[in-house]
Amino acid sequence: MANKVDICGLNTSTLPKLKASEIADLMRRQKQGDENARQMFIYCNLRLVLSVVQRFSAKKDNVDDIFQVGCVGLIKAMENFDENFNVKFSTYAVPMIIGEIRRYLRDNSNVSVSRSLRDIAYKALQARDKLSVNKPDDPTIDEIATEAGLTSREVLNALDAISEPISLYEPVYNDNTETVMVMDQIGDIKNSSENFIEKVALKEALSKLNSREKEILWLRYFIGKTQVEISDQVGISQAQVSRLEKNALKEIKKSFNE
Repeated sequence: MANKVDICGLNTSTLPKLKASEIADLMRRQKQGDENARQMFIYCNLRLVLSVVQRFSAKKDNVDDIFQVGCVGLIKAMENFDENFNVKFSTYAVPMIIGEIRRYLRDNSNVSVSRSLRDIAYKALQARDKLSVNKPDDPTIDEIATEAGLTSREVLNALDAISEPISLYEPVYNDNTETVMVMDQIGDIKNSSENFIEKVALKEALSKLNSREKEILWLRYFIGKTQVEISDQVGISQAQVSRLEKNALKEIKKSFNE
């Protein structure tokens, strides 16, 4: 029971595993109109749907909904499969199941995407699913573009537009002791450790200045006033402002070099 997974009220640990010859026999019989063979074929291949659903387990959508959408993809694959494809049914079905789920997630996304982009993306996804049937690796953007009769930029922009945004707090790895989230893998150039240390050093250097020197530096470098404007505001000569500014900068430089 360790591998038991309940989804849509189905205990997946009870799903049978059939030999290739048995699957082929069920496929042949359901093609001839045997309804029992059709139902058994679908039931015995639900493991394929489950394996695909697990790839989308981090999605916020209801897993049962995704599983049911995957079953639609399985049925479409069954109805369109031809033994002359010279591939195993699972090889043919998995890309179709994935495509069906991706379309469901795309169409139910909270991000508004124009109809024209959706059409291009749908065409690109169809091309990708078709190319994936006989290829172990995912097709490149250029290959998808060629197959779909689009430019690489059109494909890239369309697929990027329908990509579902994820939370920075989305878990990407867990070793049973600590969870690594998306935000843990994103660098922050603006708030790097070097910048943090510089800010601390600057704050310490400013704390050594008197109130008049702090005021002049604030007006000069944060507000952007000229020395003449500052002299009028604080009531001292421009020469005094210049001297206080130079002394303050000298003290800050000295603090950084200590």
